[in-house]
Amino acid sequence: MNNSINWKQYVLSFTITAVIFITAILMSNYFAQKRVDEIRGIQDKIAIDTLSSETQFSLLEESSCKDVGTGSLSTELGTLEDKLSYTEKERGESDIEVQTLKKYYFLLEIKDYLLMNKISQKCNKTPISIIYFYSLDDSCADCEKEGYVLTKLRETYPDLRVYSFDYNADLSAVKTLISINKIKSELPALIIKDNVYYGFKSVEDIEKVVPELKKMKTSTTTSVKK
Repeated sequence: MNNSINWKQYVLSFTITAVIFITAILMSNYFAQKRVDEIRGIQDKIAIDTLSSETQFSLLEESSCKDVGTGSLSTELGTLEDKLSYTEKERGESDIEVQTLKKYYFLLEIKDYLLMNKISQKCNKTPISIIYFYSLDDSCADCEKEGYVLTKLRETYPDLRVYSFDYNADLSAVKTLISINKIKSELPALIIKDNVYYGFKSVEDIEKVVPELKKMKTSTTTSVKK
């Protein structure tokens, strides 16, 4: 009799444990997929904004530059980067879906960078940008800290465009960008105003290299007051 009761208790305990375990896995997968879907939604919006900006530039061939702005892609790209980084930590950098999303994100960054250069050349506008190369492996001890610095700068100067690339990304466009700028593997590496800087750079270091940032903040503050 006791053996029968013990057996039933074991089965019940096992069933409850299995249900809890399976529920936890399903919930984890649900939220992970929800995050991926959210990233896809942001990417789709950026893709549409990019197409809109490209169309705007095409229209410039027959019009003036007075109505051309730098757009809001930089903010959208920054939001996408933050969410993508979180998802990468949750699902692991080797996750195939995460890797595909990262490659698409890198291509959007390059597209935005090239578009801003075209607008700069035609309309004499000078968008301030930073191209950042990092690595996720242990060889780059300061890459995570540099990422925080650039996030802080982006929050302080909303018009600053920050483009971040995984140095080891298996993407020909990123490899070409590295080759053109002759970027060494001494990471982190920053390209600021056509100059390459290696090693960790603080907020103050970058503000010294780009004094225009202060003017950008003043201009933004004045615009808000008006």
